[in-house]
Amino acid sequence: MAHTFLMEPGRWVLTGHWLERGQTPQPVSGKLLVGWGEENWFSLASKLSFLGGDRPEITQALKGRLDYDGRRFSFLIQHSDLGNVEGEGWVTPAALIQRYWVIDDKKMRTGFVTWHRHSDRQYYLSQGMVSGSFLTATLEGTLQRQGA
Repeated sequence: MAHTFLMEPGRWVLTGHWLERGQTPQPVSGKLLVGWGEENWFSLASKLSFLGGDRPEITQALKGRLDYDGRRFSFLIQHSDLGNVEGEGWVTPAALIQRYWVIDDKKMRTGFVTWHRHSDRQYYLSQGMVSGSFLTATLEGTLQRQGA
């Protein structure tokens, strides 16, 4: 089962919910653009918009490299809320799983993301953000591929 998200260029739309500690879930929508270059380098640009709330948009620009065996990847992110982020990921038969950490962060923020493949055109997203020892926010949703 080959992955289409992140492993191929494409445009994706996210619909889901954002939940912060002590708050009610907030609807969120987003756009994601995946690109591929030479030597196993890829990029992911994304923008998340919060519906009906006053939280500002979250943008990120990721640059990553798939390892020679196609089962692991590493990446750097420029994130509008977190700043500079570094991480690693695994490509499993059913999901893409990554963990990340904020560089030089006194709050010791880290997180994890799982994109579970439902079909070639649809993935389920589950993300958790941690500060120190506490879960501070989650994002869950569905990614739908756009176009061809």
